[in-house]
Amino acid sequence: MGHKVHPYGFRLGVIYPWKSNWYAKRDYAEHLHEDIWIRKHIRSRLTRAGISSIDIERKGDQIWVFIRTARPGIVIGRKGVEVDRLRKDIERYTKKRVDVKVEDMNQASSEVRPETDAALLAQGVAEQLVGRVAFRRAMRRAVQTAMRSGALGVRVATAGRLGGTEMGRKEWYREGRVPLHTLRAKVDFGTAEARTTMGAIGVKVWVYHGDEVPYREQETERARARATARARGGGGARPTPRTDAPAEPASVEAPSEPPAIAEGVASPAADAAPVETPVPAEPSVAAGTSAAGETSAADGETSAAGETPAAEPPVAGDIEGGDA
Repeated sequence: MGHKVHPYGFRLGVIYPWKSNWYAKRDYAEHLHEDIWIRKHIRSRLTRAGISSIDIERKGDQIWVFIRTARPGIVIGRKGVEVDRLRKDIERYTKKRVDVKVEDMNQASSEVRPETDAALLAQGVAEQLVGRVAFRRAMRRAVQTAMRSGALGVRVATAGRLGGTEMGRKEWYREGRVPLHTLRAKVDFGTAEARTTMGAIGVKVWVYHGDEVPYREQETERARARATARARGGGGARPTPRTDAPAEPASVEAPSEPPAIAEGVASPAADAAPVETPVPAEPSVAAGTSAAGETSAADGETSAAGETPAAEPPVAGDIEGGDA
């Protein structure tokens, strides 16, 4: 009962990497104590610098310290004086070469914004409690700020002599959902301590940023997809159409019949002005006579040339009644 697990350590190696990257056999304990001292020294020297995390890497006698902060100006100092002072302090303690690098969380490339970082939210609530702000107001303000900035769920808890009461108690607020038992859930966790006149008040903050598929599961899904595609390709899959083949000519459709016009509906042509069609005049008798004369003259010329004119078809009136 009551066994609490750190959300970061619970997901370490699944979706979260190590914050100290180095390998040692005999010097493991020495390196571990050096890392603890480096983090404690930096946080004690830069209490109001808004430091989110401190990552350490080692390679031989070289140490790299990465400081992620929301206020890089305080960490660097004027003309880099503060960073040089930190580097000299760490070199004096570890007796190794040290390189300190400052990462700004306000840049667009940063994964987590300062408004949704659990450590910075906890530090903000603790500073407000030291400034005698009502603890409920400070907690609600932190939750609303994180949710407004894109967090999927936030939980803030404070414990101690809240409000100056004689007996300590615990209060917490939550908005959204914070799945602590889900390994693939990206849950950020941060703590802070407020030193008030009534005693120390602890602050804890959980921020849920969404789910992240573990790397091993991604590799398994990719291998499964490749195997499925290979099986489908070997089992008579449909060939891929050639892109260099000439395109087939488009089929020409026959013109469709015009739609029938319903009764009582005037056609669009009826609205237009009527067009008068010229009526051919009847041929006169004189015109017929002249035409007949021209025909006979033409026949005479043909016979004079030595050709036999074609027989004219009989007129309907010449046919006998029996033949009709």
